[in-house]
Amino acid sequence: MTNSPALQEGRALLGLLAPILLSQLSQAAFGFVDTVMAGQVSPLDLAAVSLGASIWLPVVLLVSGILMATTPLVSAALGANRADSIPDTVHQALWLSLLLSVIGIVALMNVSPIFDWLETPAHLQSLTYGYLNAIAIGLPAAAIFAVLRNYCESMGHPMPVTIISVLGLLINIPVNYVFIHGKLGIPAMGGVGCGWASALVMWLMTLMLIGYVLMAPVLAKVRLMHQRSRPEWARMREFLKLGMPIGIAIFFEVSVFCVVAILISPLGELQVAGHQIALSVTSILFMFPLSLAFCMTIRVGHAYGAKDLNAILLTRKVGLSLTTGFAFLSAGFIVLARHQLTALYTNDLAVQALAANLLLFAAAYQVVDALQVGAAGSLRGLQDTRGPMVLTMVAYWVVAMPLGYVMGLTLVMGTRYGPHGFWTGLVVGLAVASVLLNWRLGRQIAGLQEKGFPH
Repeated sequence: MTNSPALQEGRALLGLLAPILLSQLSQAAFGFVDTVMAGQVSPLDLAAVSLGASIWLPVVLLVSGILMATTPLVSAALGANRADSIPDTVHQALWLSLLLSVIGIVALMNVSPIFDWLETPAHLQSLTYGYLNAIAIGLPAAAIFAVLRNYCESMGHPMPVTIISVLGLLINIPVNYVFIHGKLGIPAMGGVGCGWASALVMWLMTLMLIGYVLMAPVLAKVRLMHQRSRPEWARMREFLKLGMPIGIAIFFEVSVFCVVAILISPLGELQVAGHQIALSVTSILFMFPLSLAFCMTIRVGHAYGAKDLNAILLTRKVGLSLTTGFAFLSAGFIVLARHQLTALYTNDLAVQALAANLLLFAAAYQVVDALQVGAAGSLRGLQDTRGPMVLTMVAYWVVAMPLGYVMGLTLVMGTRYGPHGFWTGLVVGLAVASVLLNWRLGRQIAGLQEKGFPH
């Protein structure tokens, strides 16, 4: 019993999970720290950071999602014993990261038409622009870090990324304090200071990871940057063919949550702040199923490269079981501790009350959210990205957002439910995504048998 395949697979997944989860929690904690420290200044600063993050986060996740194609490509190359092809794959990903960063910076610095169209209050717009202009400087660092992180984790060495992520978080807290409150000769910037601090720390983390990749003995056999590498547009187009659907699928999901903050911004900073706090709490809890999905991508990718259908089936079964079990625990935790959690972010009782109510919606979608992200991770390991992109678009932008908008900002349902209406749409959209992506995963696995994968 102790040597059953399911237990062995569970150990393999959990062995990968620990450092990846710690890395994800550290990076998610950046948002938590920004939210808490800005919230202690004022609800206005908290709302500005929230609105800024609502635009920054989809952009950086779109870029890093595209670059996530590094993981299945490197994992499949290892599974097929083609390690010599890995450096060139990663080099092209790094060139692509720089190109995507330039596009992203231009987008982040030209968002004013959105707020003008929504008639967002001028004082809130001003602080949000300042935050975005500062944090945009860190986008190239975030993109390079994403490529090198995917490379390290696929090679089976996630711990250095974890250590660097934790160090980055520890550095971010005092740097945030300096820029927010004005210390060491730097003027007090309030919420805008969070953007400068984040950009600075992102560059420090990236430089540390570059140093590890170039010098670590364990990576000597697949060393990056030993040979000159020029951009190869044909290779990058192939990379984009796999990575663009990943990035767009992640963008579809994350942007739904973020667009809610933008759409409700005319209702005032209280509504935006309450939404941001609830989103921050759920984002931290989401790191477990998300990290496990990354592990499933790696394990499925190795099995796919080796054409081992039984291993793919086992990873799906064990991975989805683990992520579902955690989802039940997190749902119970949210229900029981929601008032204490919201009090960590702000002393404003009205904001606390709104956020605590919204967290009940978050508890309702924990299980379906875990199932959809696990299925998406497995599909990435199978290098199936275009189908999930379409299904994700349907779930979030054909179902969740229209339903949320109708309930939140119109009188079709008899009254405007504000953030509560949008979060109802999110619950329904995530349930639809869970059904569609797991259906797609079943179809893809069945198709492997037809391609001659032994079972």
